[in-house]
Amino acid sequence: MLPLSTVDFTLPLADPVLKFLIVLLIILASPLLLNKLKIPQLLGLIIAGAVIGPYGFNLIVRDSSIILSGTAGLLYIMFLAGLEINMADFKKNSTKSLVFGLYTFLIPMIIGTLVSIYVFRFSILSSVLLASMFASHTLIAYPIVSKLGISRDKSVSITVGGTMITDTLALLVLTVIVGMATGQVDKAFWLELGISITVFALIVLLGFPVIARWFFMHVSDNTSQYIFVLAMLFLGSFLAQLAGTEPIIGAFLSGLALNRFIPHNSSLMNRIDFIGNAIFIPIFLLSVGMLIDYRAFTEWETIEVGIVMIIVATAAKYLAALLTQKTFRLSVDQRRVIFGLSNAQAAATLAAVIVGYNVIIGTDPNGEPIRLLNESVLNGTIMMILVTCIMASFAAQKGAHNIAAQETADTDESEDKQEHILISVSNEETVEELVNLSLLIKSPRNRNDLYALKVIENRLADEKLLRQSRKLLQTVEKTAAASDNTIEGILRYDINISNAITCVATERGITDMVVGVRRTNDIPQVSLGRILESLLSESNIGTFIYNSAQPISTVKRHVVIIPELAEKEAGFGQVIDRLQNVALNTSAKIVFYGIEETLSAVRKSITATSGDITYRELFDWNDFQPIIQSVRQDDMLWVVLSRKGGFSYSPVMSSIPKWLSRNFSTHNIVLVYPVQASLNEGTRYYT
Repeated sequence: MLPLSTVDFTLPLADPVLKFLIVLLIILASPLLLNKLKIPQLLGLIIAGAVIGPYGFNLIVRDSSIILSGTAGLLYIMFLAGLEINMADFKKNSTKSLVFGLYTFLIPMIIGTLVSIYVFRFSILSSVLLASMFASHTLIAYPIVSKLGISRDKSVSITVGGTMITDTLALLVLTVIVGMATGQVDKAFWLELGISITVFALIVLLGFPVIARWFFMHVSDNTSQYIFVLAMLFLGSFLAQLAGTEPIIGAFLSGLALNRFIPHNSSLMNRIDFIGNAIFIPIFLLSVGMLIDYRAFTEWETIEVGIVMIIVATAAKYLAALLTQKTFRLSVDQRRVIFGLSNAQAAATLAAVIVGYNVIIGTDPNGEPIRLLNESVLNGTIMMILVTCIMASFAAQKGAHNIAAQETADTDESEDKQEHILISVSNEETVEELVNLSLLIKSPRNRNDLYALKVIENRLADEKLLRQSRKLLQTVEKTAAASDNTIEGILRYDINISNAITCVATERGITDMVVGVRRTNDIPQVSLGRILESLLSESNIGTFIYNSAQPISTVKRHVVIIPELAEKEAGFGQVIDRLQNVALNTSAKIVFYGIEETLSAVRKSITATSGDITYRELFDWNDFQPIIQSVRQDDMLWVVLSRKGGFSYSPVMSSIPKWLSRNFSTHNIVLVYPVQASLNEGTRYYT
């Protein structure tokens, strides 16, 4: 142990262990201290950065380690925005995002240019560059909306999409203005810039999904998957730099490219979200605070420039949010979220002002360099970053909190749709995929009411079998815990497996059962097997029989085949509800096949926010040729069947397992048996 005298306590601190300890203590204490004051945590971290930074108590220097971690945090924010966004809603709101992007770019550009010319008396080039700083913004308040669970709200989708538009345009303006100031803009400049950005976008949006699908198909190790995701994040950011734009653009596009491979309710998504919000993003916020130099605020010129910049930036962003609200008839809280997300000036603004400050366009009569943006603008920008981040934090928190409260109230009004899911496990090989399917069909808000059952047929089972069974249930619980879900393991002795499952389902009020088929044996050629057939005949519970051939994360589409009269079954609404959960938990497309009457019933049951869903008419239940021709390698098949005696039952259903085994042995397949009213007099209907 080193003597205390050998530790250097001189400021700024040089000891890496002590520096990191202070950072962790600040991250830990921030929510504890600020929650009581109702101050957003990210605002507290920015203020803490100013206090401990070089212009505060000078505890920590904003050195390369802070810059590295802070840069990673900024890229993480943009990556999470692309990763968490609902791709179906993103596509539906693409026009709205374009309109908002143009609003939030053009309004600050016009107002900012006029103010710079007529108030600051800047040149045209300096005025346009300063205006582009007002146009760009950083999603610094995104962790607030993400934490409150509204990252898939329409206002967030619109703002995230618009952010990419305005930031891209603002950064292009920066590139062009600097090129014009240094005399580098010619035909070759435009051609090179256009080609490089196009190639970069194609590589990320088309190449990354191919790489990701191959990787997730062949690598199941959790640590390796997380490192792969980080590598793709930074590769996309680096490619953006090579293309002549900012890394944040590459980070967002990387998130979009990997979006469908990382289900929202998966353990990998939980791991990505946890590490980012625990380490990288807080350090980024601290690094932003370290830039704040209170001494610059004592100079009147800096204060005057800073106040004008704050007024222009805030007014322009508020006007853009207001116009977006009126144009698309959004709520006041959605406008608050849009304004809160788009008002914060940080990364792109800071990059622009530093570049502008470093570009020298001449000298004055005294031989002093004339910069594209002077020192007053540089210091005023720091002041603008602080104030806009404060306003953005409060606006985003208020709007997001109200939206989340409304969604919770709406959910409470429909609490009759309870979910109690039971997973029947028998071997470790299928455990992970069974848990993944259960997380896929459950509501994103339901963290509990999941059960895993292991049945031991021999009451006199030896100690080895008992240990194996307990280990299997521990594996299930661990798999669920990795995605921030809780599964209760149940060990049951019974000479009849189906009877044990049925009894546990009755005891726990189970609404859905998930049962697996061994991956080494395809779905049986002729029948489902004695145990499964017995289970279906003895229980009247929504049942999902799952045969996994590839990880669910690699599935691009869910193809759902529904028989005629399925809408007459008591559990039809339950099945559609579970499939809506699939759409909410993933960004995969859902395609329904059925006759027109059945599809019409599906449409009425599907909510407007369920995702990318299409409907295709299947005229003959006995003719699956159209489906065979349309199914792709990365599709997952869901076939809704019926027990004997059900409204939708057809004798042809007995041959469905054999047909699936023959034609789709390499696909994920789920056989769905809904609750049926005719089986038991006392069946509890699901409506």
